[in-house]
Amino acid sequence: MRDTGGQIQRSRRLFLGATAGLATTAALWPEARLLAEQAHDFVMGPPMPDIAPRQISPHVWIVFAPDGFPTPENKGMMSNVTFVVTSKGVVILDSGSSLQIGQMVIRQIRKVTNKPVVAVFNSHFHGDHWLGNHAFVEAYGKDLPIYALPQTRDMIAGVEGNMWRSMMERWTNQSTSGTQVFAPNKTVAHGQEFRFGDVTLKMHFYGKSHTDADLSVQVVEDKMTHVGDIAMANRIANMDDGSYPGTFKYYKELAAAAGEQLWTPGHGQPGKDILQTYGRFLSGIWEPCLKAVEDGKSESEAKAMVLADPRVASRAKTMQGYDSNIGKYISLAYLEAEKVAF
Repeated sequence: MRDTGGQIQRSRRLFLGATAGLATTAALWPEARLLAEQAHDFVMGPPMPDIAPRQISPHVWIVFAPDGFPTPENKGMMSNVTFVVTSKGVVILDSGSSLQIGQMVIRQIRKVTNKPVVAVFNSHFHGDHWLGNHAFVEAYGKDLPIYALPQTRDMIAGVEGNMWRSMMERWTNQSTSGTQVFAPNKTVAHGQEFRFGDVTLKMHFYGKSHTDADLSVQVVEDKMTHVGDIAMANRIANMDDGSYPGTFKYYKELAAAAGEQLWTPGHGQPGKDILQTYGRFLSGIWEPCLKAVEDGKSESEAKAMVLADPRVASRAKTMQGYDSNIGKYISLAYLEAEKVAF
């Protein structure tokens, strides 16, 4: 399976360079810019086939993504879309990777309830968690509240938003074409609570983890917390924007604040032990790298130590994206360990 994390970094560099050139071109030929925008709007990817939602708690349902990475075959359906049915309406926790996926989720919601969607929460700025905002704005109006941490909002509203839209189209062979960027229009803060009729949502943020702006949303009455991508069930996480020790700190503080929960990840099945099991895997990468740096060993020696660690080796044959990403994320851990150690 391809190294999506590496492609993200390369695509960022190419996108930023291309953006500078396109800005000059657009200034000289506004008609060309308008034509390009109209052409993009005209091309629409195919509908996303229905995926039946599954209820995991009294108020919470999930439309599960079977694959962990975007492909033409899965049409970008790589991350779960969670929705909370309250007495005041439906709340979305991460909206999916495209307009088409968001539209499919709306069809599934209408099989469960006739209540409208009244709010959307985006956990972080990676596009598979917010590109579906378009469908909900299209269906429920431009004033629909879309919440996120301030930095997530700023990243999506900036270059990052269009970069993710373009990359998702390329990865899926244009299956997500027609999707437009709709950034969050409201921000949240750690500890803030929202009441939607009979359901309370509590916001959690404990610093840099998968990214430097990862929002976890606790459905208080259900003892369920949506954790986005800070932890995954059986997929190796993209750590390009993250921190290993930051992740361990986030886990510790979130668990202490929320107590026993059903943790719902952006990728994979929910479980009460996900922070522990995924944390063990990440520790199997981080601790050998830190030890190698402290002992003056090379990155290649650190890699051998990680691959031999039973916490990592036990997941090698079953974890999605392991073969194509483990080397890169060992390198990231080694680089971060050098900063921590020195």
